[in-house]
Amino acid sequence: METNILRFEHPEYLYWLAIIPILIGIYITIRFISKKRFQVFAESKFRDLLIPLISTSRSNIKFTLFLIVIILGILAAANLQTGSKMEEVKREGIDLYFCVDISNSMNAEDIAPNRLERSKQAINNLINKLNGDRIGVIIFAGNAYVQLPITTDYAAAKMFLSTIDTDLIPTQGTEVGAAINLAVKSFGNNDHGKAIIIISDGEDHENGAAIKAAQEAAQLGIKIYTIGMGLEDGAPIPLYNQYGKRIGYKKDRDGNIVITKLDDNLLRQIAEIGDGIYRRASNSNVGLDEIFEDINKAEKSEIDSKVFTDYEDQFQWFLGAAIIILIIELLISSGKKDWETKFNFFEPKDENN
Repeated sequence: METNILRFEHPEYLYWLAIIPILIGIYITIRFISKKRFQVFAESKFRDLLIPLISTSRSNIKFTLFLIVIILGILAAANLQTGSKMEEVKREGIDLYFCVDISNSMNAEDIAPNRLERSKQAINNLINKLNGDRIGVIIFAGNAYVQLPITTDYAAAKMFLSTIDTDLIPTQGTEVGAAINLAVKSFGNNDHGKAIIIISDGEDHENGAAIKAAQEAAQLGIKIYTIGMGLEDGAPIPLYNQYGKRIGYKKDRDGNIVITKLDDNLLRQIAEIGDGIYRRASNSNVGLDEIFEDINKAEKSEIDSKVFTDYEDQFQWFLGAAIIILIIELLISSGKKDWETKFNFFEPKDENN
């Protein structure tokens, strides 16, 4: 079957596009400061008389071309690829859902850099070891949502994983049971081996719902593994403003700083019910490697998947365009040339001459 698909070989490089609005802000600020400084020296209407070779429009054009060069360079580095050949591939593996807790308590920094970021790093490392398994990602706090449906596209999984943040779900809580139920539903009806890995600090105040969900999943033959994020002493929950700057820590009604601690008991019970294993994370080891070894011992199912096996690099088009535009930008001077001032067609003629 012939078709086409577009993908970036290195989608993580696209995050560098965030520098564009920053550069625009810096440029506007510099222009504003320059204008203010000139107004201190003389009125704006005398600018053309005092600085006849200055050209605001040319500076804007050069800066715009410079931004285009940067954008094209980033796109070239990300390497857009076109897939033209799709084949049905037989693989052996299991269906695996990562259920990641994104409640605010996962921002606690007892596990560096914080519980959530460390979880994402561990999952990313595990994805690098997968071969044939289908994976999906579910995020949960007060509710549970499918962040990534079950797939064999590991590059997409990494990209979606990088976007996970505690701000994605406004409703706070730790609905472990909702995450398990959603994973069971999202697996669909097939004969593949199935497993769920729950990564959480376990602070679920409705333990009964989580236990019931685990029991129902176990009856369907779904194994459940759990990882507890948090050290024994716990840690305060940082609070951040809209710019990502820490502004303090969460406090209770009496003004005392709230300390979030890992609930070992619930996660242990879930893993035991799900015939999986429980591991407690530390700063040196999250525990996913041991879980991966246990998953590999399970019987693998044959999984049919359609994948693109022939990709063509397209980075050269972006790189070529960037070089051409860079040359044009260098050829355009920032100000007017002396000879250009002699051809001012808009200067009013003196009728007395």
